[in-house]
Amino acid sequence: MKSQFLLDPTITFLNHGSFGACPKPIFEEYQRFQLELETEPVLFIQKKATGYLKVAREKLSTYIGCDSLDVFFTPNPTFAINTIMRSLDLQEGDEILSTNHEYGAMDRIWSFYCKKSGAKYIRQKISLPVKSKEQLLEEFWKGYNSKTKIIFLNHISSCTALVFPVKEICDRARELGLITIVDGAHVPGQLDLNITELNPDFYTGTLHKWMLAPKGSSFLYVKKQFQNTLDPLIVGWGYESVSPGESQFLDYQDYQGTRDVSAFLATPKVIEFLERNNWSTIAKQSKAIVLANYQRFCDLFQTQPLCPISEEFLVQMASVPVKTSDPVGLKELLFNKYKIEIPVMSLNGNFYLRYSINGYNSQEDLDVLYAALQDILSTTDLIQ
Repeated sequence: MKSQFLLDPTITFLNHGSFGACPKPIFEEYQRFQLELETEPVLFIQKKATGYLKVAREKLSTYIGCDSLDVFFTPNPTFAINTIMRSLDLQEGDEILSTNHEYGAMDRIWSFYCKKSGAKYIRQKISLPVKSKEQLLEEFWKGYNSKTKIIFLNHISSCTALVFPVKEICDRARELGLITIVDGAHVPGQLDLNITELNPDFYTGTLHKWMLAPKGSSFLYVKKQFQNTLDPLIVGWGYESVSPGESQFLDYQDYQGTRDVSAFLATPKVIEFLERNNWSTIAKQSKAIVLANYQRFCDLFQTQPLCPISEEFLVQMASVPVKTSDPVGLKELLFNKYKIEIPVMSLNGNFYLRYSINGYNSQEDLDVLYAALQDILSTTDLIQ
């Protein structure tokens, strides 16, 4: 499978979680659309793009389990959450209940809009290590009160790599009359996703991470009852269109002027590649490697796993607690000296070495990492 990817063969690549990696057949399809665009830009943008986007959106909606008229493409989840935030009627004193495990860019989005509205963003503490799903749910709902209006939650934490019980939280939030917004950046391609079953009000995820799409390909799902209230982040020709399409919601969100949508249009090829290569089996194999090695790395650092080592909490990533006074130096040393691409994550004053495993990885890659860390432990004071 390594030969199918464009990754530098001299690098041990253990950081799929950050920006993904695109296989050659998918990248070629991406470039094919780019070439078609440049060959006749006017024809492509004014006539062909809409039809291509519809096909791509229909393929995507089947894959993620929702109506094709309820989802549109975005460059990334940050764009998607900004789109939602623009239309929320937050009042002074309203509260958004979240966790202290969210992605940093998302925390900043909520901080920005809360400062403007007077609302409060509650980063409810989820203790580590997590002992059980029940403990996590109990701690999360301690942050709820009569001022809570919105639930915002990552489905898989970028920093800790933990899977959160989104279904259970969405179910209870609906009973309480709360709006649910889910950041599923790491989910598509790593977990089976059926948005209809989860039943959130908003859900965003990436294609360019675990689905292997070209960079800058993501989506935002919006439940029908919220679509007429969702203003476009960028107002353009789709607003009050002179030639409206099948959905005002999609007119507003899809048509935003001149931009290269080739990454979005590669979606059918993305799904074809995953199916042809039986990627669900490859994902299971990758997950098995993640689980089998987690305790080994924790033992090396003399730290404890962040959760029970099981499929309930971990998929194709694991974050190993590491005690270091120089996380940037540790990451740079691993890359510059040992040619290993792996992030050292920071959350709430703690640091984690997060390894990702995908189809191009093997046990050998983690053995290379383990040997490098042994050498660092014996020759430096970067890891305490």
